[in-house]
Amino acid sequence: MPDPDGASAFYQDALGAEQVFRAPPGDDGRPTMIDHRIGASTFQLSPAVSAWGWLSPDDLGGSAVLLEIEVDDPDGVGERMIAHGAEVVVPIENRPYGKRSGRIRDPFGHLWIITGELR
Repeated sequence: MPDPDGASAFYQDALGAEQVFRAPPGDDGRPTMIDHRIGASTFQLSPAVSAWGWLSPDDLGGSAVLLEIEVDDPDGVGERMIAHGAEVVVPIENRPYGKRSGRIRDPFGHLWIITGELR
């Protein structure tokens, strides 16, 4: 990830993540790792380090994974993500499998399924 601090701010603003730990910066001035919590779930951000095999979606030509988050208000979360620079890949709609969901690409190239209960 080229900008861990920018990504951290995005996830806090758009997803309501709480930053719980920020490691000291490395030689390039970027934090080596930032821990976050959303509800009972946690995730970490770190800069891409190709020598360690840590690649960003841009390095790979796109996201190699699809992240899913279940929320009370998928439309509101999707709208906040878009307001902070994400783009819609698949609109958030009621789906025949009994969920309201869609796919969003965040400004860092990661793909998210935003899902919740039907409305």
